[in-house]
Amino acid sequence: MSNIGRPDLAYRRVVALTGTLFLSYLAVAMSLPVVPVYVVQGLRLDNTYGGLAVGIAFLSTILTRPHAGARADLLGGKVSMQRGLIVYAAAGLICLLASWPRLSVAGDYAVLIAGRLLLGLGESLTMVGMINWSIGLMGPARSGKVMSLVGMGMYGAFAAGGPLGLALLHRLGFAGLMGVCTVLPLLGLIAIHRFPAVVPPAGRRESVWRIIGRIWRAGVVVGLGGIGFAVLGAFFALYFLSRGWPYAGLGLTFFGVGFVLVRLFCGHLPDRIGGTPVAIASLSVEACGQYLLWLAHGPWPALVGAFLTGLGCSMVYPAMGSEVVKQVPAHLRGTAMGGFVAFQDLAYGVTGPLVGLLADRSGYSAVFLIGGLAATLGLLRAIRAHQLARAIPT
Repeated sequence: MSNIGRPDLAYRRVVALTGTLFLSYLAVAMSLPVVPVYVVQGLRLDNTYGGLAVGIAFLSTILTRPHAGARADLLGGKVSMQRGLIVYAAAGLICLLASWPRLSVAGDYAVLIAGRLLLGLGESLTMVGMINWSIGLMGPARSGKVMSLVGMGMYGAFAAGGPLGLALLHRLGFAGLMGVCTVLPLLGLIAIHRFPAVVPPAGRRESVWRIIGRIWRAGVVVGLGGIGFAVLGAFFALYFLSRGWPYAGLGLTFFGVGFVLVRLFCGHLPDRIGGTPVAIASLSVEACGQYLLWLAHGPWPALVGAFLTGLGCSMVYPAMGSEVVKQVPAHLRGTAMGGFVAFQDLAYGVTGPLVGLLADRSGYSAVFLIGGLAATLGLLRAIRAHQLARAIPT
């Protein structure tokens, strides 16, 4: 039976934190399809610049994950999350300034990049802080469920944020949308103010690289699995617009619906049957979705491909993340999770500009072939990780 609805105080608090994360993460989700459209159609720059503007935020998180993890271990998850929400709001304000009419195109783009870099820091602090805080509330035995809920908040925001962001861009303009993205994290900050903090456990510190040495196999799997979402988030709307198809804003919606459905009904599986079997099944489905997007000849097959991608991507992170939690002591959990998520951030960060070059030369459909091949390679790595886990005596 699923853990959803269990009358447990700690669980209810984590569900409330998930709602707060959803509200705050709309600031990220609404800007994700809008930024490449603004860069390509508003600033008249090419797809490589559009992909870079999306990916630079994820690259920023790579550089800041170790800092965020260490802060969460030393100060606690609540403080880390609060600081992240404040940085989110500052990032939205800076991106708003990118539309100042007195700036040149180069100036607009430079300010936008600065805001996106700060957004990456905010995401890092918020995400690692919430994971550490939530596991502290519910206990490590339910870490898979915690990460499932965290993902529901994130990708539920992506489901709503894609069409909402494009609609607000049409009605309010880019500056108006960024104003909304500034306010939402502040509402989240108010919402979590009264939630109880968890005292961080004490223990001997280890270097980041030593901790990464323990968890890199799981990190590689989640990184490869994240490429499908990265290409979908950066190029789905442009893919549809280039072909004259309707429903360009629904790609992240279909992805998010599939993602959240799996989290609702299967979020308990990593804690029950282990992480690697769940990752193997998930990556198989993700690969099918990406290949369908690559081969689609109309909007509806492509939307089905986005839905399948969401179904597949959904459990890769909590499945492999639950394996990471088993490999490190409690006082190093934040640093370990920061390093683990950095693999996913790396995939997000480099995918945008690299596949943007491919899109300029081979068309937008080719980027989804890359996503399918990456998911297939991730599947092979997950199978290998499962074999290694079974070979280790208990």
